[in-house]
Amino acid sequence: MLNVKILSLQYPERYVVRRLVTAAQQELLSKYPHLELDIAEVTDPGEIGKYAYVLVLPTLVINEKVVCSGRFPAKEEVADWLLEAVEES
Repeated sequence: MLNVKILSLQYPERYVVRRLVTAAQQELLSKYPHLELDIAEVTDPGEIGKYAYVLVLPTLVINEKVVCSGRFPAKEEVADWLLEAVEES
């Protein structure tokens, strides 16, 4: 199981990134049928500060590794990061 954290103070930003992550997961399920994600949304400024300097724009963390911060990633990027995390674990 991969641990995914979506960090942002704003709900709309977290929602968009969550949709990207779940879409990438669905795409990968044909190749990795047991791919499970534990997705957590982090809104606490102190917790966000441990990973990123930007509080409003989204930050995506997979298995405690910051993969994207301060922008919205493309679905293909998210899929690549999930694959990397699967291969590392």
